[in-house]
This record gives sequence, structure tokens and C-alpha cells, in this order.
Amino acid sequence: MDTFSAPDGTRLALHRAGRGDPLVCLPGGPMQASAYLGDLGGLSAHRLLLIPDLRGTGSSAVPADPGTYRCDRQVPDVEALREHVQLDRFDLLGHSAGATLALLYAARHPGRVRRLVLVNPSPRAVNLEIGDLDRRRVAEERRGEPWFPEAFAALERVQAGQGTPADGRALAPFIYGRWDAETQAYSAREAGQKNRAAAAAYNEAGGFDPEAVRARLAALPAPVLLVAGETDLQLPPKHAAEYAGLFPQAELAMVPGGGHFAWLDDAAWFVQKVIGFLGSRSTAG
Repeated sequence: MDTFSAPDGTRLALHRAGRGDPLVCLPGGPMQASAYLGDLGGLSAHRLLLIPDLRGTGSSAVPADPGTYRCDRQVPDVEALREHVQLDRFDLLGHSAGATLALLYAARHPGRVRRLVLVNPSPRAVNLEIGDLDRRRVAEERRGEPWFPEAFAALERVQAGQGTPADGRALAPFIYGRWDAETQAYSAREAGQKNRAAAAAYNEAGGFDPEAVRARLAALPAPVLLVAGETDLQLPPKHAAEYAGLFPQAELAMVPGGGHFAWLDDAAWFVQKVIGFLGSRSTAG
């Protein structure tokens, strides 16, 4: 593990995996320790993954000003990472809420991003309208799963504004493309990896202006790969297509039967898609 200093002096941890051409990978959560990304399904066999712990998460320090947890105020942290590893232009990947940070960085520093990969991106930054009915339609495609009745009832209560913490936990199977021992253990570990106070601040009002973000993305010179899951309630397929349409150069890749963690759903498929887009520049072998 390496460390570098943010512009406000906060010490940030940087994890490295693999070797080859660098790929900066921003974790989501929001504000979850980067450990959950692992090596993104084996992507480290092809690229040097540079994965920071965002401020206040994992091995990174807690900032003096909690207001700096807001996503736009973390854009300078990404720029500090770039300067620390001495990259002029680089490939950038963001997962879920981390894709919001990646978007804001690309919008502010378009000349620095060579290629952009958005994995199950949050729709918040571009204000895609996703209704409860859209999510229920995607959820109902999994009616044959043994856990479906309990999880769907919890979804209905949450959408009606009557959800409880127990309902939140009951929704977990919908997040994953498969709900087995591996993903159940993964889900259990996630609970202890998030800085909840920081997560509450990440998307606070004023962090971004969706219309301004859309305008800047419409002129983004970097090619974009948007990876989404066919059963991801957070970004249903038709909305993923709408998202991809915001960029002048974008490819949409849908994980067959996938949920919100593309590299868990089908690691070989995920690595093939990402490397096919980025190009393999490994120095291995």
C-alpha cells in the first residue's frame, strides 16, 4: 500500500494490484472501503490497478472537514492521485457511486482521461428518472428465485415509504445476479466497510448540477464503456441505454442476468469486455 496527500493535507491510501498500463479504479458504496473491489474479477492480470481508499474509508485518514466528503469536493483527490503516480493521461474506471466521482473528474479534466469505464453507475449525477414501476418490472423477472417472495414484499414496503432496516436487508438478493454462499458472504462483509456518515454527505445538495454535467459529458472526447446488469434495480436496462446515449462515443455492455456487481456475476465476461475496450497493455509474460 502506498499513500499520497490530498490538497487539504488528508493522507489517502492507494492500493496496487497487477502490472502493466495503469487503470485508476474508484470505489462506490458510496464511501465504502475499496477492499470490496478485489482485483475486479481478474482485471489485474491485464492492467496495473490503482485503487484508492476514498477519504475516511479503509486505510485513508479522516479529513478535518466532513464537508469534503461531498463527491465534487473529492475531485481534487483524484487529480492528486494522478499527479502522485505521474500520469499525463490515464484510463479511469468507477463503480456505482464511484462512477459519479469519475464523471465529475472527467467533466472537470476532460484532457486527462484517455478512456472511461462506468460499471453499474449511479444515475444521480445525470438525473435519470427511474420510477418504482421500472424497478418492480426488473425485480419481477426473478420471480422464480426461492428468496423472491420475501424480497419483493420488502421492495413494495420500501417503495411505499414503510420500509424498515429489516426490509433493507431483505432486499440484498436483488443487488446480486446470483444469491449463493459466495455473494451472501460478500454482502455480509460489505456492511462493515462503509463510512455511513461520509456516505450521507457524498450526495448532498450542491455536489453537482445534472444539466451542467450532461452538457459537459456531451462534449467528452474520451470513449466510454458503460457496463450494466440485466437485473440491476439501480439502473434498469432501458435507463442504462439512455445513460450511454449521453456520450458522443459510448458502448453499452449488459451482463447477462447480472446485478450491481458485474465482476462478481461473470468475471471472465467482465474482464473480456473491459480489456476489449481498453486494450491489454500488460507487461506480464
